[in-house]
Amino acid sequence: MQARIKWVQDAMFLGESGSGHSVVMDGPEDHGGRNMGVRPMEMLLMGLGGCTSFDVMSILKKSRQDVVDCVAELRAERADAVPSVFTKIHVHFVVKGRQLKEAQVKRAVALSAEKYCSASIMLEHAGVEITHDYEIVELD
Repeated sequence: MQARIKWVQDAMFLGESGSGHSVVMDGPEDHGGRNMGVRPMEMLLMGLGGCTSFDVMSILKKSRQDVVDCVAELRAERADAVPSVFTKIHVHFVVKGRQLKEAQVKRAVALSAEKYCSASIMLEHAGVEITHDYEIVELD
């Protein structure tokens, strides 16, 4: 896996992934940025959310669950001192679908957290407390 980060100006950077995709990162105005992109730590949090969501949806599809929508809402706390690392992250899944089995949703979230999500497991090994929960919204 590779990535390239190119400085654009001030506190703005262009991140280019090895797979050929780009994203703009920028700092807030009080740090010399123009607030025209996500912050790097937000990108890290979104990466965790994307990683675990990918796992959960893959597991639910394999278990033949009729999922219509899945949203992972993440909340993170950071240390007050520099470096301002993540100390706690909570991931709340909202899974919408038809005739969803709670046991399957619970299993998918647990498997992602404990076995498959590289981002989550890596951050836990670095000392971040990561918790997960879910809610199921049954559609007609």
